[in-house]
Amino acid sequence: MSAINHYSTSAPGIGGVLRKRIADFIVEEVAPGNEICEAMVFTDSEKKTLEKKWPAPLADERAKENQLIVKMEKFNVDTANALRRIARALHTSRKRIGFAGMKDKRAITCQRISIWKADVELLKAFDSRYIDLREAEWSDKRVEIGDLIGNKFTIMVRNLQLEKEELERRINACFGEIKGGIANYFGEQRFGGIRGITHLVGKEFIMGNTENAVMLYLTAIDEREEEDIKNARKNLADTKDFSRAINEFPPKYRYERIIIHHLCKYPKDFVGAFSRLPKSLTYMFTHAYQSYLFNQIINKRIESGLGLQAAEGDVLEDGIATAQLFGFESKFSEGKVGEIEREVLGKEGIKPEDFYIKAFPQISSKGARKTILLFPQDLKLEEIAYDEYFEGALKAKISFTLEKGNYATTVLRELMKPEQLKDVQENK
Repeated sequence: MSAINHYSTSAPGIGGVLRKRIADFIVEEVAPGNEICEAMVFTDSEKKTLEKKWPAPLADERAKENQLIVKMEKFNVDTANALRRIARALHTSRKRIGFAGMKDKRAITCQRISIWKADVELLKAFDSRYIDLREAEWSDKRVEIGDLIGNKFTIMVRNLQLEKEELERRINACFGEIKGGIANYFGEQRFGGIRGITHLVGKEFIMGNTENAVMLYLTAIDEREEEDIKNARKNLADTKDFSRAINEFPPKYRYERIIIHHLCKYPKDFVGAFSRLPKSLTYMFTHAYQSYLFNQIINKRIESGLGLQAAEGDVLEDGIATAQLFGFESKFSEGKVGEIEREVLGKEGIKPEDFYIKAFPQISSKGARKTILLFPQDLKLEEIAYDEYFEGALKAKISFTLEKGNYATTVLRELMKPEQLKDVQENK
């Protein structure tokens, strides 16, 4: 699905289960200046009450410092949903709220947001079981996408079927290897939820197949989905009856319903329908396809023997080799590196210029580059203890920091090695 085919470490995996509880996955944004947005309010059982100090309301509408910077901690809520709730409570437009990056849903996360000309009294009155706002201060700068250094992760891995000494030995051995750099794959969540089709939808857009892209997004089914949504998707695929679909798609499938609602009125306007989605969401599809191709380049480098160290033809960033995030301005590299790039695109039947999408220019991409090695910082084994949720098993709490744009699941995959463990179980 996501073209993650290889491991960079040889230490045996520890196995285990992630996200048994929401509090098992904590993400704390590292802001410019290395300030950590500390998660301190939520646990799985309660929301703590903190004493809060608020700034005075905006005294002058013409003041330059009209962006209210706020720390937002959330529990089991995706970033987009949290921002919608805040905008509604503050009687403001969602577009007036800035943020640096999307954070996991099934987690406790803390990040900075900015609210243009926020009503401080409404902010003080904001009350949610799942969102906490605090430490507000006026600024002349909006928080924009990318305005962060990285994220600190604190993660509990559960149901570990190893003795404590062996578990500790494996974790430390893997951490030792990880410090030397691992393949910087885009993680599974880049490619969508359980359906994992975000990059496939993106490819359809890039190939100019707008209707196919939209219908794939609406109708692709994963067997793990609930029966009502599986039936709704199948019926829409079979009938293309959008009036029927708007009644069958459950309310929680908000984005699908936005598209279908438009298609009820304008059945052929697939571009218009998709354009109804938030911009930050529409970009994800072409970006996911770029990410899929990036992962394929890493695979080909490993399989061809070129490896991930800098080679002739590589473009370097701080001495580390980068790979293409293909776009319409991308130029092929020289030498073996360029051969791999051409092979990956050729197999897909795609050319760089295809990333300019005439029917939907706003999701076009010029292209960029990303380092192919990942160097997690501050890797720590925080504790090993008995697991209260799995009888006879252990749990391990680990923490590390990643620069922005990198994925914790890439590190966790190296530590847990779930595919290797599956192979062992199947060959017993």
